[in-house]
Amino acid sequence: MIRQALQNDGPASIPAEAAPRDEHIAPAPRVSIQAFCETVETAAAIQSAGEDRRLGKAHLKIQMGGVTAAIEAYRGSPTPNVIVLEAEGRNENILNGLDSLAESCDAGTRVVVIGRHNDVVLYRELIRRGVSDYLIGPVSTLDIVRSICGLFTQPDAKPVGRIIAVVGAKGGVGASTIAHNVAWSAARDLSLDSVVTDLDLAFGTAGLDYNQDPPQGIADAVFSPDRIDTAFVDRLLSKCTDHLSLLAAPATLERVYDFGSEAFDAIFDSLRATMPCIVLDVPHIWAAWTQRTLVSADDILIVAAPDLANLRNAKNLFDFLKAARVNDHRPHYCLNLVGVPKRPEIKPADFAKALEDEPLAVIPFEPQLFGTASNNGQMIAEVSANHRTAETFRQLAQMLTGRAETKKPRSNSLFAKLLKR
Repeated sequence: MIRQALQNDGPASIPAEAAPRDEHIAPAPRVSIQAFCETVETAAAIQSAGEDRRLGKAHLKIQMGGVTAAIEAYRGSPTPNVIVLEAEGRNENILNGLDSLAESCDAGTRVVVIGRHNDVVLYRELIRRGVSDYLIGPVSTLDIVRSICGLFTQPDAKPVGRIIAVVGAKGGVGASTIAHNVAWSAARDLSLDSVVTDLDLAFGTAGLDYNQDPPQGIADAVFSPDRIDTAFVDRLLSKCTDHLSLLAAPATLERVYDFGSEAFDAIFDSLRATMPCIVLDVPHIWAAWTQRTLVSADDILIVAAPDLANLRNAKNLFDFLKAARVNDHRPHYCLNLVGVPKRPEIKPADFAKALEDEPLAVIPFEPQLFGTASNNGQMIAEVSANHRTAETFRQLAQMLTGRAETKKPRSNSLFAKLLKR
């Protein structure tokens, strides 16, 4: 039976138009996917899904012909990790086609069926045959992304970590300070196991801000790609608090830190497997690896100061990331160093108009508070727990980790509808 070859571990899906801002879809591993479509609309949605960052490691092939084409394709060939089938016929034709496909289906192959019928009887028969997920058409790009990525997230497994990338629109705007304080708040106030990864290998300040001087850090991992696994990366982490760890930068100039675009991929994958929250302190440089890091992050926070150069750079980052992440919500941004005496500034309202979005936070210029924290190797809340800026960092941590209260979206997945009955 097909249930011996397929695994029923697919999650419910929700429509793209109902996706909340803080929705977290874990990326799929390096898998092979083959889709057999009956309509050009579904083929286009799957093609678009294959271009999504969360399926960036997957190898996708699409052809027309539905279940019939799939049966013919695998008569003498091995099946991929995932088969996506569009089936628009009668229920009995769909089930008969799956029975025929089962004869050629390899063990471990997962099947996602896209149909037009919201039918309980069909659903039960599909589950009995081991189908991993059933989506009701027409499907969107995110429907496909959620379904395929969800196949590799076991219900009883530890959730895959959420990557939050923090980057400055310009150098010297305090992006690192904000990244470190947000991670500290996520760990302390939300009791969320978190790790700060300092990607500024030459000049990183995370070690100083947390008053840590670890003998090992991210350089040991990035220059030893063959050794990278979860155990190796875990040994490089420096414990800051009960819930916060640090993957520190060496902050030395003994070598040149030039990297290829995929240099940090294995490190991030290892961190995802062990840490619920990964905060990346991204340096203000534009290279292939920083671009890839931002595009592949689950959430992005751009930090800007209220001047013209920051506004231009933030707008450029917004435009690039929106185009590169068409299936994700917009990047977030906050304004820092607001209210410097005698300095002309661009108002937050003008930033909001140019970026077509309100800032998550407006952080005032407070040199005494931030200077004391920096020189003492402390976080803002450690210097003044009840200060309004400490509360701002707590709120940022809630929003960026998805811990702020949100209204549960409706779902058009057959799985979700049946669970409500």
